[in-house]
Formats: sequence, structure tokens, C-alpha cells
Amino acid sequence: MAFNPENANFLNSGETTTDVNALLKYLQHQSPEVLERVARSVSAEVKQIISHNVQGLVGVLPPDGFHVKISTDRENLAGMLASAMLTGYFLRQMEQRMELDDSIASSFSLSDD
Repeated sequence: MAFNPENANFLNSGETTTDVNALLKYLQHQSPEVLERVARSVSAEVKQIISHNVQGLVGVLPPDGFHVKISTDRENLAGMLASAMLTGYFLRQMEQRMELDDSIASSFSLSDD
């Protein structure tokens, strides 16, 4: 699942108030290549956790017995997207911390030898 900037309508929200969201402004000034590279850097484990999180928010029924249609308004969808994004950022930071901890632990074990 690659990032598609054409589908990222939140980047072009047309915010006109003086209280502009700093993150949204930052994202609007990023090239599509940068955003796609960031999206590709997410591990399969993080994608799986986010997928389960979104499915938990939306609700999941077995596809063989149900044909589910979900409708919502813009505000609720934006909240779900924000939740998924925050979860992704948090998990990526924790993944990087785990990698750093593992790297430090292995460097200590090498120095003990």
C-alpha cells in the first residue's frame, strides 16, 4: 500500500483561518516524493497494527457472510485518519527505539567479548 498524494485531500484542505495547523502547513510544503518515501519506510508490523486499529475503530465482520457499507461525516473520518496517523507515528518511533536498544545491546555484548 503506497502513499498516493492524489488521494491525500487533507493536504489541500484550503485552510484560511489565522489559526493554521503547523503540521498541515508543513505537510503541504513537502514534495510527493518525500511523503511517499516516508510512507514506504513503515514496516509490515506497523502497517498490520495500524490496520487492526482502523478495523477496530470501524468494526470488522467476516466478508464471507456480510456486505458492510460504512458511512460517516467529514469530521469523524478526519478523526479516524488522525488517530491512524498518530498511531503510526508513535509505533514508528517505538520501532526506532527498539532498533536503537538492540543496537546498543549488541555493541555492549561485542565489547564484553
